[in-house]
Order: sequence, then C-alpha cells, then structure tokens
Amino acid sequence: MTKLQVGLLFGGRSGEHEVSIRSAQAIARALTASENQDKYEVTPIYIQKNGVWQGGETSQIVLRTGEVFGSSEKAESSQLWNFPPEVSKIDLWFPILHGPNGEDGTIQGLLTLMQKPYVGSGVLGSCVGMDKLAMKSAFAQAGLPQVKYMGVTRDQVYSSPCVFPKLCDDIENNIGYPCFIKPANLGSSVGISKAQNRGELEKALDEAASYDRRLIVEAGVKAREVECAVLGNENPKASVIGEITFNSDFYDYETKYTDGKANLYIPANISDDIASQIQEMAIKAFLAVDGAGLGRLDFFYIEETGEILINEINTLPGFTALSMYPQLWEATGIPFSELVDQLIQLALKRHS
Repeated sequence: MTKLQVGLLFGGRSGEHEVSIRSAQAIARALTASENQDKYEVTPIYIQKNGVWQGGETSQIVLRTGEVFGSSEKAESSQLWNFPPEVSKIDLWFPILHGPNGEDGTIQGLLTLMQKPYVGSGVLGSCVGMDKLAMKSAFAQAGLPQVKYMGVTRDQVYSSPCVFPKLCDDIENNIGYPCFIKPANLGSSVGISKAQNRGELEKALDEAASYDRRLIVEAGVKAREVECAVLGNENPKASVIGEITFNSDFYDYETKYTDGKANLYIPANISDDIASQIQEMAIKAFLAVDGAGLGRLDFFYIEETGEILINEINTLPGFTALSMYPQLWEATGIPFSELVDQLIQLALKRHS
C-alpha cells in the first residue's frame, strides 16, 4: 500500500510561530501513531519567521526540538520563492500556520495554485474567518446574534486632534464601557485590550492600530465563555460544548497558552437545550463563512437571560496539548489520531 505524502507546513511569519511548532509536533505524533503509520508519510516543511521555507534536516530538528530556527530579519526576495525539493513530492498539505499568512487565505491561495488538496478552509472561508469585521458581517447576514460592535480604521486613529476625539465620542455613545479593542486580522488575542474609560480607550486604539489598519471595537458582556468544535465540509457535525474560565481580566495570549492560567471544562455544565442551541449556531456560523474541514466557534452565554451570542470562528484552531479543539472531539468520541485522519480524508474529498 502506497503511503500518502503529507506535507506538514508549520512555523510562519505571525506572532503565533511558536504555537504553530507545538501544534505541528502533536499532529506529527498522530500521523506516525500505529493506526496511521501505514497510511501516511510525514514531510515537515518549516517556514522561518522571515518567510524562508526549510525542509530536510532543518525542519526535522525544529519539529523534534521545538526550537525556532533562523533569523527573523528580512529575507532576500529570491529566498522567498526557493521551495525545498521535498515540496514536489507532496500529495496533500496539512497547514498548521496560525495567524496572518497562515489562516487568512494567503497560504491557502498558494496551495490552491499548487493544485494539491489541503486541510482546512479554502481562500474565502479562511479570509472571512480571519477578518473580524468581515466575519461579523457574515454572521449578521446569517441572522446570528452578536454583541454590539463597530469598525474603525487606522487612519481614524492616527487622524488630526480634531477627528480622534470625535471617534472616541462615537465609541462611547454607541458601544460604551467596558469595551474590547482588537486588530481585525490577528489571532490568539494579540493586540487586544480592554477599556474601562476614555484614557484606556485612547491607548487601546493606538496599540491596536500599530498591528492592523482595520480595527474592531466590541461591547463587553458579563457572560460565560463557551466553545464548540465543528468537523466536516458541506454537512458538518458539532462537538460537545466546552467552557473556559480564567482569573485574568480577559482571555489574552498569556492566559491562552500558559498551563494553569485557564481552566477548560468539557463538557460544559449547561442544559441539553442550551448545548443544542449552541451546536446549531456553530454549524450555521461555520457554513456562513464557507468553512471546511475544521473550525472552533466561540460563544458568550448570558446565563441570567439564556441569551447566546456568537463571538468568533477560528478556522485553524490550535492543536497543542492545551488546545480546546482536539479536546472537544476527544470528549465527543473522536481521539486525536483519528481526528487528524478524518481531517485529511475531508481534504481529499473536498479536492476531488
């Protein structure tokens, strides 16, 4: 039996480079597990922080040790199109690149041009799922309830001293406090701030604008944070519901990826009726952005009123030991190695 050559693409140019390495390590272990080792041959391809692709022994060392390789300084343009020779033998790609240039449609476009199947959403689903403003519009069009929000541009933040105060006035009048200020196109809570007053709002807008030219301001709500994993293409299925609790002010990058900073409860202690509503909304949101393969949907559950608000979708969620997505499927009855196998089969089906 000929093994499928799986290109495990990891690293990347985003701030989630290290998380991507850890996700790739877990996926590599699953692909070489006894139940998968006769099906797949793993070829790791590592993208340095400066965008240079590495194969061979270099990618193997990074995958084995978890240590970042290479310089983050700008690479020569000729290096960026120098793909390792192993790329030519890849049958299917498993990109596990989190954040910009990994789950925003850019790498998906490149893999589409290579005319090879790949795990996860396509160009449209990836870019809509990454851009929080486009995502919110898709959710609104699908009739999914959300918190109040408004879009802001970098030009508005860096505008004249006469315009910027008016922007802050609009946010205070339309959104109020507390509110969250986020770059529209970054993942894992990078660049996100919570504002309780005018001074914090001004500082948060300035910080978010340093990351992205499109920003989103969302109203804060007192709610439980619950998540649902989705698996499939045109007819996806939803996992059991999980809940995240934490002691920090909000679920920031450090809380998300530091062991012991957050607690995951799977399944969440909610009624069957609420769980069913969240699962239905998760599938609806997944289809609204044209998701494929996998997605993790995050919700706010306001227990006092029974209201459920969709927060966001992550079309390429983490696969680290702390990640919610594989844990949710484990609790639903699909172990890690089988989950990885199913994702590959879904990619092959979608490509065919």
